[in-house]
Amino acid sequence: QQPAARSVDASGGVASGGLRELIPTVGRACVAAGVDGVFMEMHDDPRAAPCDGPTQWPLRAALPLLEELKAIATASRAREEDAPIDLTPDGYDWVRLRQSSIYKAEDPA
Repeated sequence: QQPAARSVDASGGVASGGLRELIPTVGRACVAAGVDGVFMEMHDDPRAAPCDGPTQWPLRAALPLLEELKAIATASRAREEDAPIDLTPDGYDWVRLRQSSIYKAEDPA
């Protein structure tokens, strides 16, 4: 997802507009079409991010979305069940994230 526009805010910083709610839709469409990778900006609190907050996906909602994208990729590519599709960023401890207070099944908007 790309920002819809860029502008300079009163403090002189660069602000970007975006539609966070479209991230899952764009991700699903791309994975179903067969992309080899997905890049998403994430933040533990996108509303408080110093820049590009509207284009960031909440970290607490990352794991469910990545699991869904993996399922779509598996189905759309007609892969065998044991075919490796790894949508986990290298070195990230998703088990620890799932157990942390950041990860909650809440509305990401």
